[in-house]
Order: sequence, then structure tokens, then C-alpha cells
Amino acid sequence: MPLIRRMKDFAKSTLPDSIFLSLLHKKYVGRFPNLMRPATFNEKILQRSLKPDPRYVSLTDKLAVRSYVSGKLAQKHLVPLIAAPLVFTRAVFDSLPASFVMKANHGSSLVEVIRDKSQTSFERLQHLAEQWLQTDFYKISRERHYSEIKPRIFFEQLLLDKRGKVPADYKVHCFRRNGASPTMYISVISDRFGDATRGDIFDACWNRLDFVIGYYPCSEEPPGAPPNLAAILDTATTLSEGFDYVRVDLYAPSDEVYFGELTFTPGAGVLPFVPDRIDYEWGRLLQEG
Repeated sequence: MPLIRRMKDFAKSTLPDSIFLSLLHKKYVGRFPNLMRPATFNEKILQRSLKPDPRYVSLTDKLAVRSYVSGKLAQKHLVPLIAAPLVFTRAVFDSLPASFVMKANHGSSLVEVIRDKSQTSFERLQHLAEQWLQTDFYKISRERHYSEIKPRIFFEQLLLDKRGKVPADYKVHCFRRNGASPTMYISVISDRFGDATRGDIFDACWNRLDFVIGYYPCSEEPPGAPPNLAAILDTATTLSEGFDYVRVDLYAPSDEVYFGELTFTPGAGVLPFVPDRIDYEWGRLLQEG
């Protein structure tokens, strides 16, 4: 079985990007994409993955984007950076505070939350860091702009909400036409690092919408609007200026608003929508050029 898996992995690695992503699109979305005349959100995102805007490289790099954000917003909206070493050494580990978050700048979901450093070890985190640094995220997702990001490990302050939990992730999908104010939808990912992760979609007025993006189930009881919803939307509006579409990820613990990341190709164009008609509705919203 390991030999068969290796053979399959090798075969996948030799496929052209367009074929690789088309097969993934068929597997997860249920149909082959139309790359010549993309109509759905996923098809247009897939097309972006294959022909990315040059700006995506620095703005997708989770370290490099900090300078862009600090130029658009006040410094207070950046999660405090503890360290971004060229090499992760024991001395770096020893200098870290009792709690922190370890991340990599060049991919998705490369995150390790450390609530108590005494419960982990340098060796474990070093091994994890090495795994991340050796991961070519472009080869996994075929989003071509990731191939130009030089991998780095960095450490940020651990944000917690008033309950002592990792705060909800507000993923604000921002669609713009001809420079007008954006149409926004908010995907709220709660309890992301817990045992009951949920995903709920709201419009800008905090009406929960009856559809699902991706793989997280909806909450039985929808979360209430954050008290600083207006600040979340204002922040997303500012950071999305100049783009026809971008997803702005934010955290909002204790009435503050912190930047998470900018995502221009969510799911690499293979993200299922339930019901499927939303894929077409969002495709009409995403009108580039």
C-alpha cells in the first residue's frame, strides 16, 4: 500500500496545474470547471490560482503583509509579533513567553497554539517547524503565487477572548464592482482549535444565511453579533480597497479588531457550497477587470 500511495502521489505531481485543479474541482465540487468561461465563484478562484495577480505574493505572505496592513491601519490592529527568526534555535525557544502561537508564513493552517510552554518542548516544535519549512504549499494546492513565498517561521502573541478561548475567526468576503463600496459576507469560524468547530455565514447586517461554505457544520444556535461589528466591517472595507475580491480574516476579542490574513484564492477554487446555487450567485458578484 505505501508503494501504491507513493506511485499515486508521483503521478499527481506530474500533472499540469490546470488538470490537477480541474480533477480536484470535480472531486469536491462535483463537476469539471469551465476554465475558458468561468461562471461560478470556484471557477473564477481556480482561474486566479493559475494566473495570480503579482500583488498576491507579498499580500499572501503572512509576514510581508504586515507592512501593508500597518500602512492602511493603525499598528494596534496587528497581532503583536514576538519573533521571526531566520533559524528556530533553542535560544529562540527559551526566549518565548509562557504562551504564544507558532505559525508559518507560506501556507494555510500552519498554526500551533501553545497555551503553556512548559507542556511542550523545543524538540517537538523544532520538528514541527522543520516539517512546515519543507512543505511546498504550491505543490499541495497549485495556487501559483505561493511558489514565490520564501518559507519562514514566526511567533505571535496568543489572543484570547473574555472566556479564555481562542477568539472566533471572522472571514469577511469582500466583493467590489468599479471601486464601489463592497458587498460583504462574514463566515464565522468558532471554536476552531476545539472539539466543536462551527462555521456560520452572515450578511453585513448579521442575518444568518441558509448555506454552508466548506466543511464546518452550522451552529445549532447562531452566535450573536459582536459588539464591534461596525469596526470589523470598516476594517475589512479598508483592507479590501483596490481588489475586486479578497477575503479579509479578522479577530475581534475584547472589542478590539486584529488582522489575521488576506486570502485571494480561498480553497484554491475547490470549495463546496451547499446549496450549489450559491457558487453561481457568488460567481456573479466576482466580476474582475
